[in-house]
Amino acid sequence: MLVSIITTAMNEEAYLPGLFSDFLNQTYPHDQIEIILMNSMSTDKTRDLMLDFQAQFRDEFYDIQVHNNLRKSLAAGLNEGIKVARGECVLKVDAHATIPEDFVEQNVAVISQGEFICGGKRPTIIESDDPWSKTLHQVEEAMLGSSIASYRKADSPRYVKSIFHGMYKKSVFDHVGELDERLGRTEDNEIHDRLLKSGYQIKYDPRIVSYQYMRPNFQKMVKQKYSNGYWIGMTSHVRPSCLSLYHFVPFVFTLAVIFSILMLPVTGWFLGLLALVYFGAMAAVTGLTIRKEGFLPHYLAMPFLLLVVHLAYGFGTIVGLFNGLRWRQEYYADEEEAEETKKSV
Repeated sequence: MLVSIITTAMNEEAYLPGLFSDFLNQTYPHDQIEIILMNSMSTDKTRDLMLDFQAQFRDEFYDIQVHNNLRKSLAAGLNEGIKVARGECVLKVDAHATIPEDFVEQNVAVISQGEFICGGKRPTIIESDDPWSKTLHQVEEAMLGSSIASYRKADSPRYVKSIFHGMYKKSVFDHVGELDERLGRTEDNEIHDRLLKSGYQIKYDPRIVSYQYMRPNFQKMVKQKYSNGYWIGMTSHVRPSCLSLYHFVPFVFTLAVIFSILMLPVTGWFLGLLALVYFGAMAAVTGLTIRKEGFLPHYLAMPFLLLVVHLAYGFGTIVGLFNGLRWRQEYYADEEEAEETKKSV
C-alpha cells in the first residue's frame, strides 16, 4: 500500500532535520512511502532543508515532492498535498513532531483491517529539561490546561470524533471534499465532523503513537490558547456541530470571573466562592503533578499559570463570538457563490 506523508512547514528549520531522520528510520518499506513537503513561504532555511532532503534521498523513497504553499495555512498545505499525492492513503505529520520507527507501519496495519481513517496517541514533549520548561509542559498536559480528547491518552482501541496526525484513505476526500481553509484553527474538527456525518468512522489505536514538540515559551502558549479560543467562538457561528461542550468550559469560567468582578460593589461572595473552587481544583492538579513527577518549586506556580491560560482561551472565545456575527455573513456568502459556480459548470 502506497502511503503519502504530507508535512506542511513554515519556518521550521529547527525541527525538520529530526523529522527527516524519523522518515528515514521508518520500518515500513520506503519504496511504498511518498513524502510531500509543503513550504508555507518560509523566511528561514526550511525550503533549503526540504530541497536538500529531496536531492539526497529521493531514490530512497517512492518519491519526495517539494511544493510552495502559497496560501500558507496548514489546511491549505494539506489540501494541496492531497491533490498531488499518489498514495492510496495520506498521512498528516506536523513539522514540529517526532514519530517512532513503526509509525507508518502501525497506521497501515489499522487501515488494512478495513478502516478508512485512523490515528493514535499524541502526547506533547519538550526539548529542554529545565524546571520552567517542565512546568509549562505540565500546564499543557493538565486535563484542564489542554484537550481531553481521546486521541491524547486512551489506552484501548475505540472509535473517536477526532484524531491528530491521522491517516486517511485518499478516497474519503473525493467523497466529502477538502479541508475548510476559512477556519483558522478548527479545520481538523470540521473535516472530522464532516467525515462522521458522511458515514465514516475514525479508529483510534494506542499502538499508533506520535509526539508533538511543545515550545516552552509562556507568552507563545498564552497567544496560542487565545487563538484556539477565538476560533472556537468564530466556528460556533458556522459549524457548531464540530465543537463539543468542553470547548466552551474556559468561556463559561471567564464569564463567571467577569460576573463576579462586576458584582463586587454589591458582594464579594461570588468572587470568593469562585476563587475557592477554582484554586482548590488547580491545587489538586498541582498536587497530582508533584506526586507523579516529583517536587519542583516551579510547580507551585501552576495554578496561576493555568488561570492565565484559561482566561486567555475564554477571552478569545468571547472575541470570536462577537467577531463571528459579521464573519458568518461573509462565510455563507462564499458558500452561496461556490454553489452557484458548481451549478454553472
